[in-house]
Amino acid sequence: MAEADIGVLGLGVMGRNLALNIADRGFQVTGYERDAKLLTQARAEAETVVSTGDLASFIAGIRAPRALILMITAGPAVDQALDTVLPLLAPGDVIADGGNSDHQDTARREARAREAGIGYLGLGVSGGEEGARHGPALMAGGAATAYDRLDPILLAIAARADDG
Repeated sequence: MAEADIGVLGLGVMGRNLALNIADRGFQVTGYERDAKLLTQARAEAETVVSTGDLASFIAGIRAPRALILMITAGPAVDQALDTVLPLLAPGDVIADGGNSDHQDTARREARAREAGIGYLGLGVSGGEEGARHGPALMAGGAATAYDRLDPILLAIAARADDG
C-alpha cells in the first residue's frame, strides 16, 4: 500500500465522511476504527481508505511528517487516544482534533503534544454528515507550523462560498 497523505482515526459518521471527502479530492487517506461494527460499515463504503492493521501499522502507513485527524468524541476519549497515539508519532508529526473539544482541553493537549515535538490543532468541523462528505466549514486553531502540514488538504475539502 502506498503511504497515505493523512490518517483519520475514528470512522463513525463524521470521520468516515471526512475520509471519503479527502479521498475524493485526490489525497491518499487511511482510516482506523477500533469499533468492529463501525469498521465493517466503513469498509463497506470505502475499503480503500480503511486500514486493515493495528494502530501502529495505521500510523506507520502515513508519510512523514505524519498528519492525523482525530474524529472521536470530545472528552476523556481524546486523552485516551493521545495516550496511545503520541508514543507512535515522531517530532514534526501533527494531530488535529476534529471532535469539537473544549478550548481549555485543546490548550492542555497542545502543550502535552508540544513537549513531544508533535504539532496539535483544534479543528472545528461543522456541517454534519453532509458537510463532512461534501464540504465542511472548518475552523482550525493552533501553531502555524502545525497548520501548514494540513493546509492543502483542509483547503481542498472545505466548503466553498459563491466567491470561492
